[in-house]
Amino acid sequence: MTKLAWRRTWFQIHKWIGLILAILIIPLSLSGAALVWHDTLDRIVNPARYQISGTSQRTPDVYADAARAALRPGERIAQLGLPEGHGPITLAAAPASADPGRRGPPPRTMIYLDPPTARVLDVAGSQAGLVRFLHILHGSLQIPGLGRTIVGWIGVAMLLSSMTGLWLWWPTVGSWSRGLRWRRHRNTDSNLHHMIGFWMALPLFVLSLTGVWISFPGVFGGGRGGPDRGGQRSVPLAEPGQPLDLVVARAASVRRGALRSIAWPTSASADWTVTYANGQVVKVADDNGVAVAAPARRPGGLARTMRRLHDGGGMGIVWQIVIFLGGIAPAVLAVTGIIMWWRAREWRSKAASARGGRTATR
Repeated sequence: MTKLAWRRTWFQIHKWIGLILAILIIPLSLSGAALVWHDTLDRIVNPARYQISGTSQRTPDVYADAARAALRPGERIAQLGLPEGHGPITLAAAPASADPGRRGPPPRTMIYLDPPTARVLDVAGSQAGLVRFLHILHGSLQIPGLGRTIVGWIGVAMLLSSMTGLWLWWPTVGSWSRGLRWRRHRNTDSNLHHMIGFWMALPLFVLSLTGVWISFPGVFGGGRGGPDRGGQRSVPLAEPGQPLDLVVARAASVRRGALRSIAWPTSASADWTVTYANGQVVKVADDNGVAVAAPARRPGGLARTMRRLHDGGGMGIVWQIVIFLGGIAPAVLAVTGIIMWWRAREWRSKAASARGGRTATR
């Protein structure tokens, strides 16, 4: 196959990926760009839960008692989280029974408390709100079950699109530096498409690759092949055998550090799980109160790196800006690509009419 034939082939692949998937790529990319600033966005749309009066904290049992007053009948506390700095105390409550036919994680009620006073700041469903909507949209396009797989294959298509786009960007005449010129074409949308496509090619490739990895963890060995159904379907015990203050004291006799979270015993695991800021974990048996140090939770490895590259968590402001722009770029490329395709259709239609007119006059 000649170089020209290859170029035509790559052009068709690139064009139809953009045209067919544009309606999915645009919401996927814009939601990902917004989620780079997840914490800031949450503070903007949910200001009430961040209106705390200070950072001093009370004992966990005080927060648990305050949260119970905000629970609906039948709900049970599943987990308590304590912030590292300026933020609310969070408690998650689960219903007394799980829906076996439900796909995805079970719904929970989130209670936000003021650290110094234990005053309830906000109560919201775990699946409710703009930020959560964006998370589900970005991760599964709001499609239960198959959504994550669809997003993964869109990532594969975007990988191919970024590679073919770079091939098509390369000038056919002269050196590669000609491609850096702004006015390669007379239309602004075409110039935008080529310039954004070039400068965002590497971030797009990284975002697409990491997105595919996250969507198919079992394929790449980056995590379990599927969700832990047993853990999702378990429910917190109605009446744990050990009081919360004793659990905290028993855990502190084994490990030292700032508390970060406490998970209640469930129908699947009759242990309390106490986690500290340094990643150390203590399991406290609910029947006899025996505390045992468990392996530390130190997220790492390739899977963790892929996720950090994808969402920018802990990667610094420079990379966050890069992937924010990389998130906006596919939407801009999709729109400009559609405009270019439509203009080309009109040009071909006019050219065909002109040829037909000349033929009729002969």
